[in-house]
Amino acid sequence: MPSPHPSFLPLQDVRILSLALNLPGPAALMRCRRMGATCLKLEPPAGDPMGLYNPAAYAELHEGVKVLTADLKTEGGQKVLQRELAKTDVLLTSFRPSAIEKLGLGWKKIHTLNPALSHVAIVGAPGALGEAPGHDLTYMADNDLVAGLELPPTLYADMGGSVMASEAVLQAVLRQREPYAGTGDPHPQGVFLEVALSEAASYLGLPRAWGLTKPGAAVGGGHAGYRVYPCKNGRVAVAALEPHFAASLCAAAGVAMKDMATMFAPSTHEAVAAFFLSHTCGQLDKLAVDEDIPMHTLPA
Repeated sequence: MPSPHPSFLPLQDVRILSLALNLPGPAALMRCRRMGATCLKLEPPAGDPMGLYNPAAYAELHEGVKVLTADLKTEGGQKVLQRELAKTDVLLTSFRPSAIEKLGLGWKKIHTLNPALSHVAIVGAPGALGEAPGHDLTYMADNDLVAGLELPPTLYADMGGSVMASEAVLQAVLRQREPYAGTGDPHPQGVFLEVALSEAASYLGLPRAWGLTKPGAAVGGGHAGYRVYPCKNGRVAVAALEPHFAASLCAAAGVAMKDMATMFAPSTHEAVAAFFLSHTCGQLDKLAVDEDIPMHTLPA
């Protein structure tokens, strides 16, 4: 995420309290902090599991975040929670709905006690499905985003959900500020917003659902200019989709390009594959610059 311009920090003076552990919640909190928010996190006595299995990731996610320990299942922990909620603009959680209720954080209750407070709740799936067990991998699989037996290279649903959660924080802050400012009412009203990781996976999977990335489609391997090929000492990812990029690629590979249908012909695939296989990563990097072709070389 690019750092906001120093003069534009849309969440400056906004206080966020997070109870969210692992990845989506802390990643959302990291984004909010980078947009200027003051961020506090309450962790259970055992800490955040992320701090155990990846201390480096935990450190980056919590840079600039004040972290306190509080056992929310005890009276003392609840006192800390209520004290901080009274000073908070947006509460961020990542519990199942039933756990939210057990912790005394049901929306009706906290809205009555803190009318200006908003709650952004990260859940696995919307509504009643929020109680079902699931994780990034299962949500990705449900949206046809897991190929073969290989794990996806990153946690798409978790990170996509973190973006949606930080977006929800911005929505909540806008809702708190705008309506009462327009009516003259000096008391902002908080809102409850739910962010489902399954819906984040569904959103990321829209190109797949539309057929754009299905095998044989333009960005599913059907277009000879949008593929990953082996080269002499590695691999090359080429994304020469637009006609002028495709024409430059064909010229380099010695293919006569008549129209865009040329890019889907088996003979074009064979010629482009042979061309890449006869060149090194260094040669292809130079070609990409000299001929303005979108390519990126990779190790074997």
